[in-house]
Amino acid sequence: MSDLTTEQRELKELAARLGAELYAPRAREWDAGRTHLPDEERRRLGELGLLALTLPEEHGGGGRPLIDALIVLEELAKASPVAAWPVFEASTGPARVIDLFGSDEQRKRILPAVASGATTIAVSISEPDAGSAATDATTSARVEGDEVVLNGTKRWCSGAGFSEKYLIYVRFGRTPGAKGMGAVLVDKDSPGLTFGPQESLMGFRGIGSADMFLTDVRVPIEDVIVPEGGFGKLFTAFSIERLGNATMSLAVGQTALDRTARYVRERHQFGREISEFQMVQSGLAEMVVQVDAARLLIRRAAEEAGTGHPDPLSASVAKCFANEMAKRVSDLAMQLHGGYGYSEEYEIERLHRDAHGWALAGGTPAMQRIRIASEYLGRRFDQRPPRSA
Repeated sequence: MSDLTTEQRELKELAARLGAELYAPRAREWDAGRTHLPDEERRRLGELGLLALTLPEEHGGGGRPLIDALIVLEELAKASPVAAWPVFEASTGPARVIDLFGSDEQRKRILPAVASGATTIAVSISEPDAGSAATDATTSARVEGDEVVLNGTKRWCSGAGFSEKYLIYVRFGRTPGAKGMGAVLVDKDSPGLTFGPQESLMGFRGIGSADMFLTDVRVPIEDVIVPEGGFGKLFTAFSIERLGNATMSLAVGQTALDRTARYVRERHQFGREISEFQMVQSGLAEMVVQVDAARLLIRRAAEEAGTGHPDPLSASVAKCFANEMAKRVSDLAMQLHGGYGYSEEYEIERLHRDAHGWALAGGTPAMQRIRIASEYLGRRFDQRPPRSA
């Protein structure tokens, strides 16, 4: 990105310096120990103005376009995905749902704590029988006076057990499909909300993931962020989140490329640098092409978004390509590192593990391809079998 503005270059340099000095040296430790980012580091990001760049200035955010947040997100994620996670949640995740669809009162009450680093909001959509088919969710929301009563089980919530608040997607009443869906904000310490044990995942170590169990959890009706029937417009927010996800994949690919470029110049075999061997050059060239293409697709979508949301087609194309790129490039990095690529010391294996996680999160490449075809053709493709007469 040679044509960054002065402000964007300053943001990039600040995030890169912070990552190199504070977070990269601890990345292996956090991964091995599955360690969550310390609260004081999240607050540091807030104090530096890096945490919530896309949230409104009147609520403590930066009021900046999406591309600025993605620049910061990539630099932090290149150091450690654990360090980048709060920025992902604040600038491209559930906090943006509140920014886009919440009331003035909700934005004023909730967003300043997110921008300062006092609060992180995690999103909870999936259930044991509702993953890609999110609108099959059965977690129920029953309105009783000035409260909403929630019951159900949520699964694969990144940040579960650590985040202070959760934007939980629920079903109001008995209306099937998307028309009955909405979203409610729930505090971590709400009576009736409990968490299962932390999952032992292949990657995403330190971000955390656990089941959530809601048993007669009572939430003030003022914390209904998206009322019944509002699920359709949430694809706007999903498009923003997909670019955050794609940027995390980009960080994996760029880091794998940077480390491999350094390694092939340092490593000698048969009396010369391995960079002089044609097969090594071919692999490295493929990595360069893949990373560069992913960056351009992400940037196109982000610049279309401005301070709003990207075109859904552009966002899905960027996520699909970047997810597959990160898996491919980190695999090539492992091959070019030889046995060292399989060692934890070089962190290539960590990058490869995380690459697969980003491809699974937020809608898999397979689901993105369905979305891409749907958007491109202007048609909706229902994946469910037709109902019998």
